[in-house]
Amino acid sequence: MAKIKHNNFLDTVDDVFSNAKQEGVLHLHSEGLVLNGNTIKVKGMDLKHFGTTGYLGLEQDKRLKQAAINAISNYGTQFPLSKTYISHPLYLELEEKLSAMYGYPVIITKNSTLGHIAVIPTAVRDEDAVILDHQVHWSVQNATQLLKPRGIPVEMIRHNNLQMLEEKIKKLQSRTSKIWYMADGVYSMYGDFSPIEELMEISRKYPQLHFYFDDVHGMSWKGNNGTGYVLDILKGKLPQNVILVGTLSKTFGASGSVVIFSDNELHRKIKTYGGPLTFSAQLEPASVAAGIAAANIHLSQEIYQLQKELQLRITYFNKLLSQSFLPLISQNDSPVFYIGTGLPVTGYHFVKQLMDNGFFVNLGLFPAVPVKNTGVRITISLHNTLADIDQLFEALEYHYKKALLATGNTIERVAKAFKLSVNPKEVPPAPITDLYIYYYNAIKDIHPNTWNKMVGRNNIMDSEGLQFLEECFKGNSKKEHNWKFHYFLIKDRNQQTVLATFLSESIWKDDMLSPEKVSKAIEEQRQADPYKMTSKVIATGCLFTEGAHLYLDQEHPQKETALRLLLRKIEELADKSGNAMTVLRDFSPKTQVETLLQKQAYIPVSMPDSCVMQNLDWRNEQEFLDRLSKRSRKHFRKDVKPFEDYFDIHIQNKPNSQDLQLYYELYKEVKSKNFGLNTFTYPIRVFEKMALHPNWEFIVLRLKNSQNLAGVMFCYKNQQRVYVPSLIGMDYNYNKEFQTYRQLLYQTIKRAKDLKFKQIDFGFSASFEKRKLGVTIIPKVAYLQANDNFSLEALEWLRKD
Repeated sequence: MAKIKHNNFLDTVDDVFSNAKQEGVLHLHSEGLVLNGNTIKVKGMDLKHFGTTGYLGLEQDKRLKQAAINAISNYGTQFPLSKTYISHPLYLELEEKLSAMYGYPVIITKNSTLGHIAVIPTAVRDEDAVILDHQVHWSVQNATQLLKPRGIPVEMIRHNNLQMLEEKIKKLQSRTSKIWYMADGVYSMYGDFSPIEELMEISRKYPQLHFYFDDVHGMSWKGNNGTGYVLDILKGKLPQNVILVGTLSKTFGASGSVVIFSDNELHRKIKTYGGPLTFSAQLEPASVAAGIAAANIHLSQEIYQLQKELQLRITYFNKLLSQSFLPLISQNDSPVFYIGTGLPVTGYHFVKQLMDNGFFVNLGLFPAVPVKNTGVRITISLHNTLADIDQLFEALEYHYKKALLATGNTIERVAKAFKLSVNPKEVPPAPITDLYIYYYNAIKDIHPNTWNKMVGRNNIMDSEGLQFLEECFKGNSKKEHNWKFHYFLIKDRNQQTVLATFLSESIWKDDMLSPEKVSKAIEEQRQADPYKMTSKVIATGCLFTEGAHLYLDQEHPQKETALRLLLRKIEELADKSGNAMTVLRDFSPKTQVETLLQKQAYIPVSMPDSCVMQNLDWRNEQEFLDRLSKRSRKHFRKDVKPFEDYFDIHIQNKPNSQDLQLYYELYKEVKSKNFGLNTFTYPIRVFEKMALHPNWEFIVLRLKNSQNLAGVMFCYKNQQRVYVPSLIGMDYNYNKEFQTYRQLLYQTIKRAKDLKFKQIDFGFSASFEKRKLGVTIIPKVAYLQANDNFSLEALEWLRKD
């Protein structure tokens, strides 16, 4: 019955990237006939290049370029055969040189993404388990998706959280063989390091623990023979429980990837049959030849001079930043620097200003980083001179201040987002506004006429409806049934209302909007722990309401300022109460509000469709049918109208306690069978208050022959002439034979018509059935912002669909 459209993670990412593309900071195209590493032409502008991952500049080395040219002349543009059959003549030489660099057997792959897909499903056995660092590269996380159909546990820990890692190991050690921890050596966004020495110490404590390190960003600029950060910390000795992945691209200067093994048998097995290694094309001759030339440099003393020159630039930039107010997220000796902006809108503005003034840098945004940790990634390479770095630093300080001011952001908010202790120096104050914000914690403090002409026109959101909800959800025995309400009015200097809304704080199930299969699996775990994977959430509206929870005067010139002011107040409430997530619900997609909210660090997710019927001005059944499609009329005549005579239909205003208990049992029966919108079951106290409230009534269906109770619709009469069938109860034993659900929908329409109401808010779920009766289906979207204490386990489950 309750079929619900669920959010797709890829749709969310598409929205975020499309917004950044529209802002002109993503999916750009370089121009020109020549690249030199120091500058890059974008939109007709020659920009100093501070976005490359070729930290040593070897991609422009004449020896590598000439080797590639010679290989094309001698061997052609490609060698179109799988390596399983035969590799082209240069391959063996490259393998031998890479083995000489590392001192261990290696496998060359087309790129690191295919390398992970080749190695991980082969190395990880069915009896093993995997733990991912939350920020390990996407290509690693993607490869582990292949393990899940085999029943291999894949779990996640917060970034570099060793306490959490030990907790996961203890949980898994009794039921698994090997436990693989997968992490980056150097993380691509913040430039911070994996705590290799501490991890090795933990592995001595837990012999099951094995490691899979992606060290592509630690390659070449660090370590003996440029073999990277991980092997440098391990002093060149690769333990038996470690698989290491490096790159032949990026700093190495060529193309491809390399996997290093200390386990000879595992190396043999993966090289013999490792997925893409068997069925994918091999590296082109030009790439292999360039790789050989790069390996020669790595095997010479020259690599150490290049490392030294790069470290000089890194140290110089670190010194400049240490004297600045700029929020550097991780200070270390890697060539990757991340300046936090917090809000995406600040990041967009900052990047665009830097581009307009001659500097190309990278924007770090969701899902590469958490949405509230947007920032600018700057990479230092040997292409950059010290004078270039000086100019960049001056531009960073100048335009960072302007970006904060232009986007209503502050250095304190940025510091809070990244858990930094920042001492602001010469940073702009918070922008001044002439809007006035009024806060209330009870609807009775707002005049009904003021409220009802804005938010109160919808659902159970008129003044009386909200008083009802406030009374129902306080003083209950269980914490999930106690809600806190917040009301905001924002007015201009003339006391004209620009914005009005209400929010609630309550306990949500983290899987509320997940597919049914996910919620069913989690509900089994909740048999032992009712509050497993639940979070305290602050949201517009409340779990009982649906529809337009936010009134915004679209004609007012300060509407965007008012919305930003509201978001700041919500942020303060969330911090004060320790809420794990903020949810702004039930907006129409693709509006100006969506763009603004995304810029303010909110992620869009699809909500279930809203179902509304308007224009109840038909005079008789035939006119009602005339408004339906041909197919819907056929459905009505076959599956709805003939069953009306099977029921005695009553409208009850004040049911007695015995009837009310029966209605409540039917509500719970429906609730127990529907996981499409997975919320806590309401207590009977809510229904007892319904029975005493003049705005509530019950549409009751009993079978004529037996007088057995078949179904009940719990309906609210919004005094703005909106009829709200809020909840439903049914005996499923009768539904299939007598079409109880469809009959309840039809009787609801008839009742609203009899009352001369102008609209019916049918809420979420079963939109297909409702559409057949002429109900309009309206797509809705919500905007989420996860706070620091949101369950990481919930994030794992939410990715499983």
